[in-house]
Amino acid sequence: MRWIALLIIHCSAVMPSQQSSALQIDAWHRQLGWNGIGYHYVIRRDGTVETGRGESLVGAHCRGHNQHSIGICYEGGLDEKGHPCDTRTAEQKAAMLTLLKDLKTRYPHAEITDHHHLNPAKACPCFDAVTEYSQL
Repeated sequence: MRWIALLIIHCSAVMPSQQSSALQIDAWHRQLGWNGIGYHYVIRRDGTVETGRGESLVGAHCRGHNQHSIGICYEGGLDEKGHPCDTRTAEQKAAMLTLLKDLKTRYPHAEITDHHHLNPAKACPCFDAVTEYSQL
């Protein structure tokens, strides 16, 4: 198994009227020439956690940090006008917390961070995951 130092939170950058399942994101990433979805997990608006890449595989979600991280993406991140916004539903927040607790049990030294902290040019995930999950 890979050494996991980071659990990186992302958003899929879609508006409330749009969907972004793991299958859809896989298709988008393949259109970019990648070998499949870059995230390891996708959390849908109803709280369903979908598996993307297997955890043993290097992701493609945060340049310079993929080798030692797991990418977690929630469906949303843009308001109805297309502006960056924390659009997580209560179900997504609960599912993300459960997933992060599980991952921290398996990777206790992994730091929870967000894409923005590693790439300030990105608004993703449109909330401060570092602060929100600092107690895990």
